[in-house]
Amino acid sequence: MTGTRRHRAAGPLFVAPFLTLFLLLFLTPLGYAAYLSLFQSRLIGGTVFVGLDNYTQALGDPQLLHGLGRVALFFVIQVPVMLLLALLFALALDSGLLRLARVIRLGIFVPYAVPSVVAALMWGYLYGPDFGPFAQLSRKLDLPAPHFLSDGWMLGSLANIVTWEFVGYNMIILYAALRTIPHELYEAAAVDGAGAWRIAWSIKLPALRPALLLTLLFSVIGSFQLFNEPNLLMKIAPDVITSSYTANLYAYSLAFTGQQVNYAATVSFLLGLVIVVASYAVLLTANRRRTA
Repeated sequence: MTGTRRHRAAGPLFVAPFLTLFLLLFLTPLGYAAYLSLFQSRLIGGTVFVGLDNYTQALGDPQLLHGLGRVALFFVIQVPVMLLLALLFALALDSGLLRLARVIRLGIFVPYAVPSVVAALMWGYLYGPDFGPFAQLSRKLDLPAPHFLSDGWMLGSLANIVTWEFVGYNMIILYAALRTIPHELYEAAAVDGAGAWRIAWSIKLPALRPALLLTLLFSVIGSFQLFNEPNLLMKIAPDVITSSYTANLYAYSLAFTGQQVNYAATVSFLLGLVIVVASYAVLLTANRRRTA
């Protein structure tokens, strides 16, 4: 009985460090932010309890709504391109037809190892209308310089940076999922006369659905939390990227520039709710298609 009790006590002891850190670093700050969102700091009266007034204000805030709409458009444009490229690269590497496959795989993955701050600074230099290489090359060819940092091009420029950063990350997830498919399925399909394209369509793609769903969920979270890239490009294109360009950037600006900590906590909570709803919608749609 003593040994059994020790084994039963071992489980909670192993989980205790994670639960402690989860409580201190996630639940406690989350609870404190929820507490802050219920108050307002006023010139007369100081900090007062306002209940859900901050949430009512946020739901009608045009800056927040425009920021959410912008990141939703960013998600619709950028994520399909990124996941399609990651899928193509993963299938090409898994086919075994590429020479120097390890070098190619490493080359595609390396941009993910570059910090997003460095990537944004690097692409900001490449996009530069004065000293950027694209602008200089256009002048030498007597062509108009591309306006990568203009209002019409900015969302595509940001999408290009994020795609460059995360194609390799998503490719590794999909490639790892492909490597778990039993080779007996390929052999049986080959015996039945299936070619490489047929095997990819009928065996590999169906097996990749869970991995694709996982990458899509990660992309939902990442898209709506877009921050580093617009925050850095705002320094060189302040007329295009404002402090409310994305919802996450808006919350940051409210807290650290406008000193509106309570309202910033409210915006952050609403952004988290949007992410939860969007993620649930993706899961619900995927489950319906699977059962249909």
